[in-house]
Amino acid sequence: MVERLLERKREPEPEETIYDQMRRIDNDRIKRREDGQVVIRGKDLAWEQNKQGLIKFYTYDKIWDKLGVTGWRIFINHIKKHSGKHVHQGGLALFVLGGKGYTVVDGAKYSWEEDDLILLPVKPEGCEHQHFNEDPEKPAEWLAFIFTPMRDPALEEFVQREDHPDWMGPKTTPARK
Repeated sequence: MVERLLERKREPEPEETIYDQMRRIDNDRIKRREDGQVVIRGKDLAWEQNKQGLIKFYTYDKIWDKLGVTGWRIFINHIKKHSGKHVHQGGLALFVLGGKGYTVVDGAKYSWEEDDLILLPVKPEGCEHQHFNEDPEKPAEWLAFIFTPMRDPALEEFVQREDHPDWMGPKTTPARK
């Protein structure tokens, strides 16, 4: 007589449910907020010459996983003559750190100086804008605050109309140290 040996197979581990995945993702976000970087030191950041101007990025999408707060794009634009010109839906704030100049929004000129706040309007077709420095001896600087979760539902389009005069194409060195 032949003996049969039955081998009991191990039951498969239950798969993670979508609900479990959402809870894990939420818990990861909470942990990141607790452990993420709180202070970003400007002296540790490099300036980047790009199509819009000479810019220092404090926060942007690719580093959000290291920060205590996500969703914000924050950067300084250093303007000697003028920025590049572009179109997007607006909905951002620019705080003038220094200098004096003006911004042209859809053909209308708006003057500003140190300690002013520039609010680009939210418009379905976007607003064309460009920033100008009025003092050739002293560059103007403003700090941009863009909260992307508010912009994303608008399906924002970004169209570059004119590059910054110092833009020579991409470099091989990274923007951050």
